[in-house]
Amino acid sequence: MKTTRKGEWLEILIPEKWNGLTVEKIMKKEWDVPRKLLHRFRSTRGVTLNNEIPHWKTDAVKTNDLFRIRLFESRPMEVTPAYMEIDTAYEDDHLLVVNKPAGIHTHPNAPENTETLVNGVAFYFQMNGIEASPKYVHRLDRDTSGAILFAKHDLAIAMLGEQLKKRTIKRTYIAWVEGKLPSRNGKIQQPIGKDRHHPVRRRVSPNGQEAETNYEVIEYDPVQKSSLIKLELQTGRTHQIRVHLSYLGHPLLGDTLYGGKELPHHKQALHAAKLSFVHPFTEENIVCYAAPDPASQLFTAEDVYKL
Repeated sequence: MKTTRKGEWLEILIPEKWNGLTVEKIMKKEWDVPRKLLHRFRSTRGVTLNNEIPHWKTDAVKTNDLFRIRLFESRPMEVTPAYMEIDTAYEDDHLLVVNKPAGIHTHPNAPENTETLVNGVAFYFQMNGIEASPKYVHRLDRDTSGAILFAKHDLAIAMLGEQLKKRTIKRTYIAWVEGKLPSRNGKIQQPIGKDRHHPVRRRVSPNGQEAETNYEVIEYDPVQKSSLIKLELQTGRTHQIRVHLSYLGHPLLGDTLYGGKELPHHKQALHAAKLSFVHPFTEENIVCYAAPDPASQLFTAEDVYKL
């Protein structure tokens, strides 16, 4: 789909597949715009059709009409910016994919905590003239590195949130685990719930939320007695990969919370290496790779780019 940014506005030439739809159907059915945002766009006249304010319920669009929506107005910063080196894997007017280093939280658990990725991305926004608060679409554990998707405006976070619910955002991880897995490929489909005996830990529980993890063995190291594997999530439960691999009897190297052997300089050997999704506005297939930290010595660039 052809889109162009003009100041605060996004301009779209109506594609043939939208021909005959009303503005309301585009907003509700094609884009899944939530009610609160629908009200904002209506009340602020934030949508135009051929440079006029349309009647949302009755005005039908035609192929190549000019559809404009105000997406880029200034919004207040809701998080404290804090300097951090940001490694970007992808960026445009709507989205930002950041390669998170291990050892930092995705977002602050308290306002006074500013040493998180969200605070660092807020500083990046500030330095690059992006007058909005960064909104993360998904999270990674503190000691997991790799790709995290951020939205730059409210409609992008809403649309990407719907994609996450529909499981169309694909996340691929690489990991070192203890031992030799029983098969080259496998699926772990076990529900995950809280561990009543530990404030942080999760566990496989019949009363937990459904969770599905697919894995593929890349190589086995007989000297270290460990396996390098590729993992894809069909759901996104807290600690899902860590819980499922521990349940399988092959915990992540370094993941002492779930029974893994301690690594001398690292926590869990897990990296979110690849992120793929359909762009909510251009409808392009976006594929992002997050390079591993060379200092970690756990993964190589080849491990990532051959996925």
